[in-house]
Amino acid sequence: MIHIQHCLLCIIAMTALTACEHKDLCFNHPEHAARYETRIVAEYDLTWEMPGPDGKDWQAEWPGTFGMSYASLNPAVPEGLCVNSYGSDGVKLTRHLPASGGKVEMSPGINSVLMYNDDTEYIIFDDLNSSVSAKASTRSRSRAGYSGNSLDPVDEPEKTITPPDFLFGHYIREYDQKHSEIIPSVEAMLRPLVFSYLVRYEFSRGIEYVGIARGALSGMAESVFLHDGHTGKERATILYDCTVHDWGIEAVVNSFGVPDYPNSSYSRTDGFFGLNLELRLKNGKLLTFDHDVTAQVALQPHGGVIVVKGLEVSDEDGKESGSGFDVTVDGWGDYEDVIINM
Repeated sequence: MIHIQHCLLCIIAMTALTACEHKDLCFNHPEHAARYETRIVAEYDLTWEMPGPDGKDWQAEWPGTFGMSYASLNPAVPEGLCVNSYGSDGVKLTRHLPASGGKVEMSPGINSVLMYNDDTEYIIFDDLNSSVSAKASTRSRSRAGYSGNSLDPVDEPEKTITPPDFLFGHYIREYDQKHSEIIPSVEAMLRPLVFSYLVRYEFSRGIEYVGIARGALSGMAESVFLHDGHTGKERATILYDCTVHDWGIEAVVNSFGVPDYPNSSYSRTDGFFGLNLELRLKNGKLLTFDHDVTAQVALQPHGGVIVVKGLEVSDEDGKESGSGFDVTVDGWGDYEDVIINM
């Protein structure tokens, strides 16, 4: 019996040693150590506007009277990065990484790769199942009392939307993901897909009567395609809040830019771009101003500076008997954000 037990113990020990040896050989085999992975190294072009072909070079000619620097309008580095790979085998893989990048798995062979920051609050992504149809829009937003710009020659009201968050994108049409023990690296410079307009309403008199203000910029693009940055044809009006200063009123408005741009047939006079300004005076009275800014926006399809001058609030309006309205209260026709169902 002792002899039989000794034999059994020897067999078990030999089996265990064989299994361990097989496991070591398996993990050290090059076929299993290789990866279908790539390391993304991401950087960001922190630009808030891009001059059109005939636009002004604001960076070189920035007025000191604006009370801020050109660079102060630059966006911050995003907090996160989304990488979508579309394999030739039909497999789509999505990875969420730190803003600086990281390792992503892809299908073997040719992939198209679409990247964008994923730390946005108001951006809505659509058609992500295809890299060339993927686009971004923003939430719809309504405002009590706003019915469009009175100077717009087109009667049909535009969709009203909230300003989009800063959005950056990068696209690789064809990337060959190979089987390799050493993970390759790809450098990606994410370019802006959202731009800013510094809007200035300059008053010649009566600004001291103004309590609070808000505005609307009409005729702007409703969406942008992520793979190449061209904007959709649909037009929308961006609703936004303003800041009151002793010289006038100011707002920094984020936008995808003008519709259907860039394209080979873009016309600087195609379509109407308008500014609306709604004021609540300190006495509670409501005033509205509409302006045609087509000439300015057409020269600045991807952000810039829009200025209207010579606005006035008369003494008659400003000194009119008050209604007891508290200008610090937000209840004068609030914005309402609504998710767009695409």
